[in-house]
Amino acid sequence: MTPQQIDLVKATVPVLRENGVALTGYFYNRMLGNNPELKETFNMGHQRSGAQAQALAGAVLAYAENIEDPSVLLPVVELIAHKHVSLNIQAPDYNIVGENLLHSISEVLTISMEDPLIDAWAAAYGQLADLFISTEKAIYEQHQQTQGSWLGWRKFKIAKKVDESEEITSFYLAPVNGGALPKYEAGQYISVRVFVEALGLKQPRQYTLSTSPQADYLRISVKREDEKGDLASGWVSNTLHGLAEGSEIEVSAPTGNFYLIDSSKRNVFISAGVGLTPMIAMLNQLVTLDMPQPASFIHACRSSQVHAMKQHIQEQKTKFPRLSTFTAYEFPHSGDVIGEDYDVAGRLDLATLDTALLPAHADYYLCGPIPFMQQQHQALVARGIKPEQIHSEAFGTGGAGI
Repeated sequence: MTPQQIDLVKATVPVLRENGVALTGYFYNRMLGNNPELKETFNMGHQRSGAQAQALAGAVLAYAENIEDPSVLLPVVELIAHKHVSLNIQAPDYNIVGENLLHSISEVLTISMEDPLIDAWAAAYGQLADLFISTEKAIYEQHQQTQGSWLGWRKFKIAKKVDESEEITSFYLAPVNGGALPKYEAGQYISVRVFVEALGLKQPRQYTLSTSPQADYLRISVKREDEKGDLASGWVSNTLHGLAEGSEIEVSAPTGNFYLIDSSKRNVFISAGVGLTPMIAMLNQLVTLDMPQPASFIHACRSSQVHAMKQHIQEQKTKFPRLSTFTAYEFPHSGDVIGEDYDVAGRLDLATLDTALLPAHADYYLCGPIPFMQQQHQALVARGIKPEQIHSEAFGTGGAGI
């Protein structure tokens, strides 16, 4: 990019701050209207709620603000690149996005496609697309070199369904062709794609693998997202919950950059709700390896009725006596017994926990709603835990900026 182009992109920052969501909303409508086949790649639930437009607006603004040194965005690029790979995004797809983005800037700002600002954003987008394409190429190559892995979509059948709570069901997925499965990292995810009758098209979603690598199945544990106030029910989660054992779905290979970094270290897992799924996978790996270091498993949920995998955690505690657990029920059920089912009523407050559960020298893993993770991150830092010791994952359109 030329210095003049960089200045032009930087000059659009105030406009993006003020009208970024309007621009990205227009862009998605334009692109999906021109390329309806992409509706089977994009999360139409996030299109419906506006979450995708908000996420893209934030990403475009961050890129414009850092256009002189986009390397500061590399952690975010890697996070998104893994998701793109799970959706089988390919290099030519960036041409479709670029064309529609530039025309959207022209049409929303009512400027000619010959305007120097369009040329500047074309150069900026080309630079960003090249960064994504090269990052994703490396991930695809890693999949190709991993025994049992695959590219694109592969057919799996639901071998078994297990109800883990009133809201969460585990799906044991076996490859239809009976082939090998990869040894993924505990904490990684897959994309699944199912036909959604209400939309008349296939829809993909990402779900964390909720156990450590197994020889003959993958397991995901999915919360059924029911309609709640202004929030519509989840198309894919409800479709999955309605499928019978033996049904076939499409699955992408395990990927993601949130996983257990060092099983030999002291590890602390902190989760809320369905955010416990990657933590279960990480815990299972520690138990399988019988690691000598202690571990802490700290979980928050509403009550025992929605406390998934409670019995499994107790069984792991028996197998792995170095495991310490702590559970907070925000609204304990009348039959819940303190000291047996849970340890404290109300929201999780790390400031009140014993140092034995939260040691200074440990890796910390957070997963749950973004406000929950922000609160726990702040509480850990207040206790003297360094930010580089804290690793987190948000479910949704991107990672948590915490």
